Amino acid sequence: MRMSPRLKSGVRVAVAATWLVAAGSSAACTSTVTGVATCPGCGIDGEPEFPTPRPTPPTSTAPADGPGTLRPNSAGYVYIETRSGLTRCQISADTVGCESDFTDSPIIDGQPANGVEVSASGANRWVLGNLGAMPTVPIDYDTYHAVGWTIEASSEGTLFTNDGTGHGMFISTEQVEFF
Repeated sequence: MRMSPRLKSGVRVAVAATWLVAAGSSAACTSTVTGVATCPGCGIDGEPEFPTPRPTPPTSTAPADGPGTLRPNSAGYVYIETRSGLTRCQISADTVGCESDFTDSPIIDGQPANGVEVSASGANRWVLGNLGAMPTVPIDYDTYHAVGWTIEASSEGTLFTNDGTGHGMFISTEQVEFF
């Protein structure tokens, strides 16, 4: 099949444009950055030490100006951080889960557990994990209410009680008690 001179010219222009784009793209990828590659957190001890540094994300829940009700976010969760900053918790209508650097937690998969969870029905467990960069509401030593739980914070620790079932837990870095 023969191409008309006009079609040949169009093909040549398209091929030339393709080569120019490819050359420009590869030229942009040829810069060299000096320095030494690092990998913080890599290797045998790859997990960060607690508390995990995290950026301060925008608050999506109402700030706790004092005692009262802590409103959930659009997904139904309330995230709190204790006055000491050592414990952070995720609260939903069904469960309360907290992370802290516990002094006497059980060993899970060769690591000391750094999380604990209790359900409204009283089921409980220790876990390994990281709640991540959640938008916490700092609480003071006072009583709060959130999605069916009463939260009583003091210098000794934090007590979570489900308003409907009476089940819950007391948590501090030194101890955790379920009821």
